[in-house]
Amino acid sequence: MRIVCIGGGPAGLYFGLLMKKENPAHHVTVVERNKPYDTFGWGVVFSDATMDNMRAWDIETAQEIESAFNHWDDIEVLIKGRRMRTTGHGFVGIGRKKLLNILQARCEELGVELVFEREVDSDLEFPDADLIIASDGINSKIRNRYNDAFKPDLVMRPNRFIWLGSSKSFDAFTFDFRRTEHGWFQAHIYKFDDKTSTFIIETTEDVFAAHGLDKADEARSIAFCEELFSEVLEGASLMSNARHMRGSAWLNFGRLICGKWSHFNGKNHVVLMGDAAHTAHFAIGSGTKLALEDAIELTRQFRKAGATPDKIPEVLAAYEEVRAVDVARIQNAARNAMEWFEVVGSRYADTLEPEQFMYSLLTRSQRISHENLRVRDKTWLEGYERWFAARDGINIDPDGPPVPPMFTPYRVRGLTLSNRIVMSPMAMYSAKDGVPNDFHLVHFGSRALGGAGLLFGEMTCVSPDARITPGCLGLWNDEQTAAWKRIVDFVHTTTSAKFGLQLGHAGRKGSTRVAWEGMDQPLEEGNWPLISASALPYMPNSQVPHAMMRADMDRVKADFVAATKRGIEVGFDIIELHFAHGYLLSCFLSPLTNERTDEYGGSHENNARYPLEVFRAIREVWPQDKPISVRLSCHDWTEGGNTSADAAIYAKMFKDAGADLVDCSSGQVSKAEKPVYGRLFQTPFSDKLRNEVGIATVAVGAISEADHANSIIAAGRADLCALARPHLADMAWTLHEAAKIGVKSIAWPKQYLSAKVQYETNLARAAAGPSPS
Repeated sequence: MRIVCIGGGPAGLYFGLLMKKENPAHHVTVVERNKPYDTFGWGVVFSDATMDNMRAWDIETAQEIESAFNHWDDIEVLIKGRRMRTTGHGFVGIGRKKLLNILQARCEELGVELVFEREVDSDLEFPDADLIIASDGINSKIRNRYNDAFKPDLVMRPNRFIWLGSSKSFDAFTFDFRRTEHGWFQAHIYKFDDKTSTFIIETTEDVFAAHGLDKADEARSIAFCEELFSEVLEGASLMSNARHMRGSAWLNFGRLICGKWSHFNGKNHVVLMGDAAHTAHFAIGSGTKLALEDAIELTRQFRKAGATPDKIPEVLAAYEEVRAVDVARIQNAARNAMEWFEVVGSRYADTLEPEQFMYSLLTRSQRISHENLRVRDKTWLEGYERWFAARDGINIDPDGPPVPPMFTPYRVRGLTLSNRIVMSPMAMYSAKDGVPNDFHLVHFGSRALGGAGLLFGEMTCVSPDARITPGCLGLWNDEQTAAWKRIVDFVHTTTSAKFGLQLGHAGRKGSTRVAWEGMDQPLEEGNWPLISASALPYMPNSQVPHAMMRADMDRVKADFVAATKRGIEVGFDIIELHFAHGYLLSCFLSPLTNERTDEYGGSHENNARYPLEVFRAIREVWPQDKPISVRLSCHDWTEGGNTSADAAIYAKMFKDAGADLVDCSSGQVSKAEKPVYGRLFQTPFSDKLRNEVGIATVAVGAISEADHANSIIAAGRADLCALARPHLADMAWTLHEAAKIGVKSIAWPKQYLSAKVQYETNLARAAAGPSPS
């Protein structure tokens, strides 16, 4: 084949040498606009997995790179006058210039044609090529020529950064956070040879402008940074290698995702590789890794299918299918880390104590978890666990094992929970006329025995017409009150768990069938009239609600207050108001469901007016020593709907009105929603509200392991973790997870103690593996 790689970065050079090595008969050309051996940039970071891959494909290149590596294990964090260090993280770095020089030399050795100082404007300049690799970077001219085919999504992120070097050799991957009179700057620092370190400095756009750096030339910018980071530089200078750049040396990072990676231009097959196809923020250092692994995967597919022109379409399709998955995973982690640094000043540096700040930094991508930190640096993590527990008032035995964060108590108003695990409200659709029955006694009682610190009953409706389905629970009459009291009394007298009441009104989502007979589908008979903020049905075939009038508002508010008073009689420990998921009060908050033009619609203040009215009426009658939580849909996942920014505004309003916690859910407001699911996918909403608004939060959504809960609580991303389906699958989820992570101090019900030792022993045997025969 005739192969042309446009762009002589890591992707183009490495693919070129791999294909030439696979078959010397291939004619491979790499075209680069710069001079030979004249490259720009400082150091790049590799992972062990990438090096394993490179050894398998070209041992000679791998050995050359490894001989030039600088390796370090430690991460050091400087903030607020503190200097903290942890080990076991395993980084390797190499100068970008050295890396490219190694790849160029290997290309020459194998017979790859290298063409320098040629600016390529179009793929059509190579009409005889069978395959054109567009590896010409984020501003790829080739990709831009075929925007309709490649469908690039390029978003310029808000922070400013400058990529410098330092003559000081740092012995750890160092993060230095410095506050000025205008805000925070942070430096990402790592060595890449014996004498030089990469020194990336980042800040927000407003801080950048407030210091006049938008008007500063490169020399002034460097002088400013040298003074700001003088403590960590210890007299060393900062250097620039950006003489090839035009304009300011301060840049905005461009996050790139492409909808398609290959295109046939009528003569040649063109495929994207490296930064031309995707970018990953420098916060996790994976850009070079992705480029090299792109090259490996495309070579692998040619080896598998055959490296002939007729196989190119098949190979490119397979390449994109495989790489899109791995790139999406890395980009997701990079996005989490990138967004952490974009808000680090106001959200974390200003609010968290240095110890918790460091934990949050280490777990920012959500790829590194609590137990992963234990593997990396057990001493550091156990020290942090002891600090966390002591901060919460636990007397620590210095010789005993520390208490993991999820098993520390939580206090709010007069309520103390024995641990941070919550059984989330889940509709069981098993009541008759709203009355809890034996099913609910067993359902809630068994989960209370299973170790959760707090249970919430499913959304409990304040009137018959407030129900979602005929099977929903209620609290509007004496029979329901007595039945609820039976359950709550059992939980209180038999377990240490606390019990919460979630009150709600279905609104336009009411009068539907139970889930297993058709989720959200209207009843075939026996329907009741619906109300909502506006006369908009949930689905095209749903009943159309009527827009609430003032009389409706007064009646519903009175129903909520009456149910609250019954909740006091029952003995619930906490109350949660359901202002999420497209139910009645949620519909006032979202512009998707509130089209009112009166004082109850049109602005945040107007949209929240009636929900706040209901909240205040409940706060007035609910005991002052008992907390109130509010469940919010923190993102509607629908164009034109609420986002986390709107959720923060509403959370502040409810906090000011007396709310103690926000239960951070999302979606279910519109059937047009397109949620982005994933592990812990709603936790960022909790993180934002807790650390920006300053209100305690409950994280919920795709949390399924103790490791997840410990990571969230330890990092300060939430105060409590709520789990729904895991509690359906395992009634004793909390006790079992404690045993799985080796925590033996958690009490089991006395009736079940004989099973505790056996369960822990069986786990230990399974972990040890089969005994030798």
